[in-house]
Amino acid sequence: MAVESRVTQEEIKKEPEKPVDREKTCPLLLRVFTTNNGRHHRMDEFARGNVPSSELQIYTWMDATLKELTSLVKEVYPEARKKGTHFGFAIVYPDPKRQIYRVKEIGNTVSGCKGADDSMTLQSQRFQIGDYLDIAITPPNRAPPLLGRMRPY
Repeated sequence: MAVESRVTQEEIKKEPEKPVDREKTCPLLLRVFTTNNGRHHRMDEFARGNVPSSELQIYTWMDATLKELTSLVKEVYPEARKKGTHFGFAIVYPDPKRQIYRVKEIGNTVSGCKGADDSMTLQSQRFQIGDYLDIAITPPNRAPPLLGRMRPY
């Protein structure tokens, strides 16, 4: 006799995230790759054990928000601190069946503006330890127009 689960995908997504006790939980090493041309890296740049040269290594936790990660990137790149600088986040993860990397865009933040994706966490986007984070940084003079989702502080 087969038993079917009646839990829907929507109910799974609504499951609350477990808060991370940062005092007791060891941080993970997050390998971040950035570009300043507004586009993510090509997937062939991650092929055969290679990675792009623009690597940042950040120690953080699974409950790190995109806004928190944005502020850490801005500490390293002063030119990204300008109001209106756009940050596009994507997870780069391996596809073991095809032995290639795939990309999943997860959200955006804008320097100096509040947005819908600011509080999004790595955990909520199913980030796995060992995945990479790719951040496309777009200067304010080349950033796409705000779509009404962002509010100035």
